[in-house]
Amino acid sequence: MANLIRGLSENGGVVFCGVDSTDIVRKAEKLHTTSATCSAALGRLLTGATLMGSMLKDDRDRITLRVAGGGPAGVLIACTDGTGNVKGCIDNPLVELPAKANGHLDVGTAVGKDGVLTVIRDNRLQKEPTVGQVPLVSGEIAEDLTSYYAYSEQVPTVMALGVLVDKDLSILCAGGFMVQLLPGATDAEIDQLERNINAMPSVTELLHAGKTPEDMMQMALAGFAPNVLDERTVQYQCDCSAERTEEMLLSLGRAELARMRDEDPTCEVVCHFCHSKYQYDLNALLAEYDAQAAEAAQSKNNHTEEAIRTPNAGYPVLGGVFMKKSVCRTLPARKNAQKRQQM
Repeated sequence: MANLIRGLSENGGVVFCGVDSTDIVRKAEKLHTTSATCSAALGRLLTGATLMGSMLKDDRDRITLRVAGGGPAGVLIACTDGTGNVKGCIDNPLVELPAKANGHLDVGTAVGKDGVLTVIRDNRLQKEPTVGQVPLVSGEIAEDLTSYYAYSEQVPTVMALGVLVDKDLSILCAGGFMVQLLPGATDAEIDQLERNINAMPSVTELLHAGKTPEDMMQMALAGFAPNVLDERTVQYQCDCSAERTEEMLLSLGRAELARMRDEDPTCEVVCHFCHSKYQYDLNALLAEYDAQAAEAAQSKNNHTEEAIRTPNAGYPVLGGVFMKKSVCRTLPARKNAQKRQQM
């Protein structure tokens, strides 16, 4: 069943994206054994990343969110692609703090606000990723992501995120929505949108009452006659594998692999996102590294020899140097002239 929708107002001026991320946050809580506060913090970031990823133009594009607020929870990371699938991790998943006066989990204190939100956009059509960075506003995640859109991308955005944790630390529900105004929105439309969103209950209240992302869209875009553009299923999904992990180890270089082998010939790599474990024989990896290096060197030599044997534009080769035909044709004539002078 689809758990994410994208919609558009009838006049095309307002974009909506909403998701029920309950299953995503439940899997994250199970993988990282998070406390209630950390479940809320990581769950909000995963939900926000899912919304941002689903707005990408290409499924192979990627976004990485990194929140470093200086709080006891440490650094939080969430990665997503153009399909909206997401993965994430948190430095200190067991941090727990007293609830705020209103009874809500104190996510802002756990995350901290003395730091920055870093957004890395990896577009396959660009050689280098685009990196944006903004100071944290509150550490509550939704306000920080809204601030990023306002200051870094200059796109008027409203983002609402929520995670409801039960007394036994299980996840009752989680989700969120994002509304963006496209250029040309009138003041009347902006005022109407603000009234709609201010009148809405919280995301967790809506989801706990059985509402869907489409219900959220109808409430947020009331008066705009919104239509659903598409819907999809998004999930917590880690793309690590034994092959990718081996490539990562080989990229360390021979000296580092040898140093690691001297300490312990067996290496174990644990994925931070899903805790999968991969074990490698470093002697075998060194042999593989040497084989790849030898193959690369041989390929380079073959390419160089082929370039020498194949002259450009019909120029003959003399001692490995390309010479123009006009120069070569004058050489015999000059030798004959020299012989006649000697006679």
